[in-house]
Amino acid sequence: MTVSDAILTQILGQLEAMQVAQQTMQAKLDALGVKDTPLEPPSTPTKARAPHPVEGISPQSSVAASPKGFQAALASASPAGTSRVAPLTDKEREKLLYPGRVNLTTYPDQHGITPVPLNWGAVTAAARGPAICSRLPSTIKARNAIGAHSGSYSIYRALSIAMGTLNPSHKPDYSHTQPPFDIPPNPAWADPAQIVSLDPWGHLIPSVFAKEIEAGLDVRPSIAVTKAHLKMSELDDAARRGDLEVDGSIVMRSRPLKNEDGSPSDAEPGVEVSTSKAAVEPVWYLPGVADRFGISEMLLRRALFEETGGMYPELITRPDIKVFLPPIGGLTVYIFGNPAFMRDESKELTLRVHDECNGSDVFGSDICTCKPYLTYAIEECIRGAQKGGVGVVVYFRKEGRALGEVTKYLVYNLRKRGGDSADKYFKSTELIAGVKDMRFQALMPDVLHWLGITKIDKMVSMSDMKYDAIVKSGIRILKRYDIPDHLIPPDSRVEIDAKIAAGYFSSGKQVTEADLFKTVGRTWEETEH
Repeated sequence: MTVSDAILTQILGQLEAMQVAQQTMQAKLDALGVKDTPLEPPSTPTKARAPHPVEGISPQSSVAASPKGFQAALASASPAGTSRVAPLTDKEREKLLYPGRVNLTTYPDQHGITPVPLNWGAVTAAARGPAICSRLPSTIKARNAIGAHSGSYSIYRALSIAMGTLNPSHKPDYSHTQPPFDIPPNPAWADPAQIVSLDPWGHLIPSVFAKEIEAGLDVRPSIAVTKAHLKMSELDDAARRGDLEVDGSIVMRSRPLKNEDGSPSDAEPGVEVSTSKAAVEPVWYLPGVADRFGISEMLLRRALFEETGGMYPELITRPDIKVFLPPIGGLTVYIFGNPAFMRDESKELTLRVHDECNGSDVFGSDICTCKPYLTYAIEECIRGAQKGGVGVVVYFRKEGRALGEVTKYLVYNLRKRGGDSADKYFKSTELIAGVKDMRFQALMPDVLHWLGITKIDKMVSMSDMKYDAIVKSGIRILKRYDIPDHLIPPDSRVEIDAKIAAGYFSSGKQVTEADLFKTVGRTWEETEH
């Protein structure tokens, strides 16, 4: 037994002792007839309790259901129930929002805990069960997942609730929110090892779990599917050059532009592109994620607990709960052409998996090739769709190789002050972050399996990590190709040459380690004329 194993064993022993002590105390409270336990909010005498299909779950909070009613309650209600003009103090608002005791954590087999069964990888939604992480009074005892909905946006939700602008028990109206095109179940959905980082049923939650939602369980979608039009200046330029055909179906002329006075403008309006898309929030099946990275589930749980500042203690105390909704960014899928073609191996599929780069993608920084590579891939996807195939761009929120934008800009400073040459490219990142890349692409192929993709004809990527992860997951890649040389900004040659020398795919230029010191980026003081 290693030292770390001994420490984990000691921790588990202490947790078991705490659980026994809590169960003993709960039994004494039950014997005395005490009902206001840490997991049972005070009952309200105003209404009789409605029956609930899951034993042990109390109805939703008595706080007004409508946002206006909730705001009025926060603004005028007093602890004694009488109205007043003066607003509530923060302490009074807290008591109104959270009338029960603070529940830091729960334990398996604790009194009143009846989690809804969840069988990851089941063939049907009913057999799988809904993933529930909400702490609302109507749901807290039935929870079978750790974390919070909305990923990194859960913090903004908390702020909105604390300010009194959002009712925490607001019940969404999901009518008319159904997907405008189908992403139907496929065999990968029923394989607990194939999809471990998202909920494959996430876009169908309002329909497949309608009864559970109606009964009061706080079950929310983690995926939304919609359609839209893209409008990008780069696509306008491609159409003017004749690189994109205006076919009236996928690529269309934009509406005529107008001058400030409303009169028709002489400027060419450009084009817009029809696309189908899906937004996906992360839902992690912890045993599958741990297995994917070749580590133990307990080690993964401990690392997640520690590196989120102990935010989710049930990662440690509830080993029976296997699903975690991490507070991180998700991804967006853009589909060009018929979405059904993604599942048809007879159709040519073009793919780019792109990791977010705000500085380049949005603001056009020329220190990297992210934006030109992304726009080139979109054009390739469009051309593939116009030839009868389908194009897919997956956009992950993994800024700065998942190191974050602050770290990325610190690395930029180091590069420009320390001599920006290709031989120092990865070393600069490691000096700041301790690692050159934290994207760890092992989870990336899950979204491709969710979409039903089994074969990729053209992969627009130079990344060896992305290629290896996709192929290892069982998806064939027939051809891959890199960014055309004429699209590489001069200052980003440092990045490209360093990546080629490190093993990234290149169909043309070959770079050795000995060549890297020759590729040098400009300094801050240099200005091109």
